[in-house]
Amino acid sequence: MLRNFRGRSEAGARGEYPKLFRNYTDTADHPKIMVNENFQKDFCRHLIGWYHSAHRTLPWRETRNPYFIWVSEAMLQQTQVQTVIPYYGRFIETFPTLIRLADADIQDVLKIWEGLGYYSRARHLYEAARIVCRTYGGTIPDTWASFRKLPGVGDYIAAAVLSFAFRQPHAVVDGNVKRVLARIFEIDEPVNQLSAKPVYQSVAKRLLSLHEPDMFNQAVMELGALICTPKNPGCENCPMSSLCRSFQNRSVSQYPKRVESRSVPTYAVSVGMVQNAQNRFLITRRAASGLLGGLWEFPGGKIQLNETPETACLREIREEVNLKVRIVENLGTIRHAYTHFRIIASVFLATADSSEVVLNGPVDYQWVSLDQISQYPLPKATHKMVALFLSKMPIPYVIRHENHMAVQKCRNGSGSRADTVHSGQFVSHQGGQGHQRR
Repeated sequence: MLRNFRGRSEAGARGEYPKLFRNYTDTADHPKIMVNENFQKDFCRHLIGWYHSAHRTLPWRETRNPYFIWVSEAMLQQTQVQTVIPYYGRFIETFPTLIRLADADIQDVLKIWEGLGYYSRARHLYEAARIVCRTYGGTIPDTWASFRKLPGVGDYIAAAVLSFAFRQPHAVVDGNVKRVLARIFEIDEPVNQLSAKPVYQSVAKRLLSLHEPDMFNQAVMELGALICTPKNPGCENCPMSSLCRSFQNRSVSQYPKRVESRSVPTYAVSVGMVQNAQNRFLITRRAASGLLGGLWEFPGGKIQLNETPETACLREIREEVNLKVRIVENLGTIRHAYTHFRIIASVFLATADSSEVVLNGPVDYQWVSLDQISQYPLPKATHKMVALFLSKMPIPYVIRHENHMAVQKCRNGSGSRADTVHSGQFVSHQGGQGHQRR
């Protein structure tokens, strides 16, 4: 709910809004919002003036290096700023140039990215770097046509990099921008509906400052991140309130519109932490494409109808790696949420008499000690399983593996929001990231 509303302006009370409001008409395609020159200038003046005095200092804003900016924008998609900052620093320190990134091993790239999620971003960035080195001699192309066709470069990243690094007049449109525009113009098209994208893109393009496109783009995103927030927006401190239709109409809480999302399904899965005679664990690598592509995990999969977790574990291990194993202990369950589904995984400790693996699905495997496993890029769910295993081990065993990421999470809660082990369950509370960029 909004508080401390300023009174509606006299013009607003009479229904006399600027020209762009009077030309807001519903059509079969999308609303036509006409932005006249005076309004556009006022919009840019208020917005950019506020940004100069109120913006956050962020490492990627201190450079015009297109590679650094590209890395930051890839990371910032679907991820909050505070989460990205340490990852960005480590990534740039490890791969300080695009050429160094292109020459790296993809496993090293995924390891640096580990925990940030949405791993296709890392794979696409790596593939694009190799293409730039091969096709453009290591120089990032500064034209829309050339840059836009690189792997992982959509309209948003293309506009952001070309605008921030080269000051080209391309309007960026992300979740923050859509929310700001939806409230200012009372746009009824749902922000999460693909068909509405041209509406927001068109409005952003018409408002864009041709003299300071980089500042404009940064400013409108910053406004959405700091003032025009999804909940409890700070309208009383907003530099755009005099131009905001929903503020004038006291309808801010009604925007932006969203299409109701489908419920996220939850799947029951069973996973085996398989040890051989040398007390090494079996991990397998997923195919390069698809969910968690290129990452390493313990073998397992969905529990089928009328199947117990134990029999599912034995079946999955047999089907994936052709091993017959004996279950030693039911370690408990872990829960994890992905973008479009959640899992409840039953985790079992198992032993195998043979180490002769035949792969069916995974593309590689290794038998590793618990100390070695942290050297591989792992999904968060796998780290939770290791933590669950360690929670059942004697204290001296755990101390010997102090350096493992999962042990550190168990001890000091350094995971996302809060990671806890209790009652045979390892639960991660990761609310808040959602799909908001900043």
